[in-house]
Amino acid sequence: MKRDLSVPRHVAIVMDGNGRWAKKRYLPRFFGHKAGVDALVKVINACADRGVEYLTVFAFSSENWKRPEDEVSGLMGLVLVAVTKYLGKLARDGVKIVIVGDRNAVSDRLRAAWAEAEETTRHNTRITLSVAFNYGGRWDVVQACRHAVADGLQPDEITEARLSGYMAMKHAPDPDLFIRTGGEVRISNFLLWQVAYSELVFTDCLWPDFDVHALDAALAAYAARERRFGAVSPGHADVPAG
Repeated sequence: MKRDLSVPRHVAIVMDGNGRWAKKRYLPRFFGHKAGVDALVKVINACADRGVEYLTVFAFSSENWKRPEDEVSGLMGLVLVAVTKYLGKLARDGVKIVIVGDRNAVSDRLRAAWAEAEETTRHNTRITLSVAFNYGGRWDVVQACRHAVADGLQPDEITEARLSGYMAMKHAPDPDLFIRTGGEVRISNFLLWQVAYSELVFTDCLWPDFDVHALDAALAAYAARERRFGAVSPGHADVPAG
């Protein structure tokens, strides 16, 4: 069956605005992160229903350790709660879970929860959810280079294709559509290598409020764009002088 090219195969999302969502409701920031998890579960299924094959979300950046200690601790605990609450449902819904990022800084308990999520869902094929946790785009490039060197690659053997095979996201194609919620207009060190030719959509919608309608608006914006990957479309070729 031929793919509908108006639907992105891979969507990447920076889920921003949880803290501000909570603040507007005079709630601690943790409640915003909790509402954000609930929103994510709905978006996963909505993406799968629309034919998206890969969804990658920025859950915790390598810079987020700078946040207040109680917020970081709460986020770690929320991950464990989310795995307990939603893993069975996601597994039944055909979601394959992959964790990407530096696992060295997190607790043994959290690593075990991630391993359980990956093992439980590894045979699922409806949609692949990659959760970027303790991840940074620059870290990804550096770790890829280190692994390439460790494998003995010579300088003239290092190509874009070879290096891509060492990236944390090597299991997925590059994102077609990059969405950031919360009103900020920047990449914030997310998938720097992979989003070179992604279509970018920025929305003021705070992540917990990002629903099916907001997703459809982003997908419609993507479908309306012409992707040229650096080339010139036939209708816009320069006309020779003379």
